[in-house]
Amino acid sequence: MQSIERSLFSRLVLRVALVLAVGAAILVTAAWYYARAAADDAYDRLLQGAAFQMTESLTVEEGTLTFDLPPSAFELLGLAGRDRIFYRVMAPSGRTLTGYDDLPPGIDLGAVRSNPVFHSAVYRGVPVRVAVTGRALSDPAVSGWAHIIIAQTTEARAELASQLTLRASVLVAIMSVLALAGSALAVRYSLRPVADLGEALRSRDPQDLTPLAVAVPRELSPFVASINHFMNRLDGRMKLLQRFVADSAHQLRTPLTALSAQVSLINDDSLSDGDRRHLTRVRDRAAELSRFTNQLLSHAMVIHRFDSAQLVPVNLTEAARKAFRAAVPITIDPDIVVSFEAPDDEVTVLGDALSLREAIVNVIDNALRHGTISRLEVRVATGDGLAMVDVEDDGPGLSAADFDHLTRRFTSTKSGEGSAGLGFAIASEVAAALGGALRFREKTGAHGFTVVLELPLHAQERS
Repeated sequence: MQSIERSLFSRLVLRVALVLAVGAAILVTAAWYYARAAADDAYDRLLQGAAFQMTESLTVEEGTLTFDLPPSAFELLGLAGRDRIFYRVMAPSGRTLTGYDDLPPGIDLGAVRSNPVFHSAVYRGVPVRVAVTGRALSDPAVSGWAHIIIAQTTEARAELASQLTLRASVLVAIMSVLALAGSALAVRYSLRPVADLGEALRSRDPQDLTPLAVAVPRELSPFVASINHFMNRLDGRMKLLQRFVADSAHQLRTPLTALSAQVSLINDDSLSDGDRRHLTRVRDRAAELSRFTNQLLSHAMVIHRFDSAQLVPVNLTEAARKAFRAAVPITIDPDIVVSFEAPDDEVTVLGDALSLREAIVNVIDNALRHGTISRLEVRVATGDGLAMVDVEDDGPGLSAADFDHLTRRFTSTKSGEGSAGLGFAIASEVAAALGGALRFREKTGAHGFTVVLELPLHAQERS
């Protein structure tokens, strides 16, 4: 059993989705880092402003370094309402003027003489952002560098970074969905040549083995070239098969006809009873061989014609009448009553005239050889959108239990009477190829055993 792979469209869309998912993950990660950096930069500016204001509040009065905490500095830091503030003011000697004595600088104080220094730390069990700045004092009483250390918890920073990251993630998600939808449309449009190629193959006539002439992208050109190469090879094999069937028909029928003629010329008056019986058997076997060979060739011809012939509107009445004349021999027993009935209106079906005639000939021939005792009726009729050819005989007929295998090749209920079991098979294959069926009706009191060839009426006939 052939496994069914996912469509090329779904595979391409899945791969595009994976690429977009990876790209979205990278963008969200980058947005998270950018949001953290932006939040740190914004709140570091607040720390820096507060630190500068505090350094301006350092004064030397009467030889003593004093510090007045400016309210504006805490108002500035109060913009981050959820955060706590820790600070420490250090004299040049390292003594704490005010603030938290245990708040460490965390850095080399010599690094802050040019610019404030920021770093992250943990103070009293919570993460904080620390800003350290310094101010040079040149008073005779107090000289050196005083330092301001301000620490702020990071809750507001984390919240701002989360908000920025969320907004960026929503934007990335929307863009990814739009990109996936656009990619799906682009893939669908790009795969249209594949669908066009498939439609071109489906819409081609079964007998058309000419190369494909379809405009396709360069990537599909090897595929089209392979199809054309395969059809060229198939066309060559079909021509060989046609030649073989034609040659076989000629080479087999000619010697069989000659053999039958030669056997019929043998004078059996001078033969003994035993030799006469043998000669009769030879004649019967030659006739059976000729009939069997003709049926085999007819079967091959029918199969070949449906592979190569165009179906056209056919007058079923005319085809049935020709089959009736061909199947009923001139030398038929005069005690057998044969009849042909057809409606006055033309009955048209879509088919192949020669194949239809062969199918009807086989049904009539089968009735004459294995069924008819004194009556054979061939009728053409219509009903329920169907055209029917009924072949009825007054023989013993067959039971419904035999109907299922009557249309199988080389299957016959008359195996001891020279039947090849191909007549109904040929008729059934022709009917099936034309959208119809071969059916059987059991013998009843008023009607004999009937074989019905059903075919759909041509559209013009239905209307």
